[in-house]
Amino acid sequence: MNEKTTSSYFRTILLLSVAVWLVVMNTTMFNVALPNVLIEFNLSPADGAWIVSGYSIILAIFTITYTRLSDYLPIRRLLIAGIVIFGVGSILGFFATTFPLLLAARLLQATGAAAIPGLSMVFAGRFIPFARRGRAMAMIASASSLGFGLGPVVGGVVTEYLNWNYLFTVTLFVVLLIPILFRRLPEEEVRKGSFDLTGGLLTGAAVTSFLLYISTFNWFFLPIGVIVAGLLWLRITRTDAPFIQPSLFKNKGYRKLLYMSYLGFTTHFAILLLMPLMLQNVYEKGPSVVGYIIFPGAMLSAVAAIYVGRLLDRYGNMKVIYLAHGLLLLSTVLFYFLSPLNEYMIMIGYMFTSFGFSSLSSSTTNEVSRILPSEEIATGIGMKQLTQFVGSASGSVAGGILLEVNGLTYNTQSFQLTYAFLFVLMALSAVIMVIYARNVKDNQSTQ
Repeated sequence: MNEKTTSSYFRTILLLSVAVWLVVMNTTMFNVALPNVLIEFNLSPADGAWIVSGYSIILAIFTITYTRLSDYLPIRRLLIAGIVIFGVGSILGFFATTFPLLLAARLLQATGAAAIPGLSMVFAGRFIPFARRGRAMAMIASASSLGFGLGPVVGGVVTEYLNWNYLFTVTLFVVLLIPILFRRLPEEEVRKGSFDLTGGLLTGAAVTSFLLYISTFNWFFLPIGVIVAGLLWLRITRTDAPFIQPSLFKNKGYRKLLYMSYLGFTTHFAILLLMPLMLQNVYEKGPSVVGYIIFPGAMLSAVAAIYVGRLLDRYGNMKVIYLAHGLLLLSTVLFYFLSPLNEYMIMIGYMFTSFGFSSLSSSTTNEVSRILPSEEIATGIGMKQLTQFVGSASGSVAGGILLEVNGLTYNTQSFQLTYAFLFVLMALSAVIMVIYARNVKDNQSTQ
């Protein structure tokens, strides 16, 4: 691949990063509007939570579906289809006047939005040379971090001065990228192959059961998830072209990268839950102030992406994975010791969290594209994205449960207990990282 083509693909990565930023922001900015929605439709918190949890479930299932389909269908076709579906859901949501219509709009949005982050990573893994792929992965990861951080800010402002319906117009701008992406994305041939629909349905059922379990803590869903997961394993080991290649699960290095991603996302999303609660209940700050405190960390992550990408390409993935773990461990320590002092310590702590999170996301995804065969990269990245969604749900649930341990509800001690638990999670991830690094070094010395 010549330099001119690579530069053209980098400009495409920039456009895809804008799309990732918009759809990820859509994930978090609606959380701020949830109290208004509950009041307007006279809903209980459990009913209203489906707007958030239902979105996450659909997003998780369809992310791996799109990446698996990219083994057969052109990325351009799948991306544009996803953006169109997302746009239709946004229009439907803007005109929603009932809760069922609002829920349908959010689920339709998730069905389309699932195409964008996963396929953007697949595009980078397929078309950007490995020597420069780190910058592309870092750019996409930083766009995601920026979306997470900006979501509460935009959601708070729009909800306060307009109405929650107008949140759907903010992300509708992603539709404007369709003609540009159509011109810039390369043409690919439709490849022959059979799509394992049964395997896809079993994967969706297993993920849904697990996410419902960790979202509702209803034990009914856990055995169902285990049974369906068993059926899925039988399916993928006895089918010629399975939905998920069993060789992925047999790859010890890939599994360790999944473990690190899961623990990193669990930590990040637990902190995203804890910060607003601590700012509101300990420091009595309103939603808009909460958004402004989170915002600097998101901006730092976006700006630092340039340097993270250069570090990846110059020093390799492992050094950035080490850096990411150091930052995330340090952030949990800062939250534990400094968050009780004042709200500005929370702002500083999240700067380290956001920087570490985006570094971990980009470096581990880049490492996945390095260690997997080309025919497994798309599914491998999709499976990693799926694991990350499960981690995000786990983080929210774990943070909520730990806040109420021993009856300590929403006071400084309960928050510190939760931050200490997150430190343990990241320490476990660091141990896995060291084992993985040793294995990589041993493999390189034997080659």
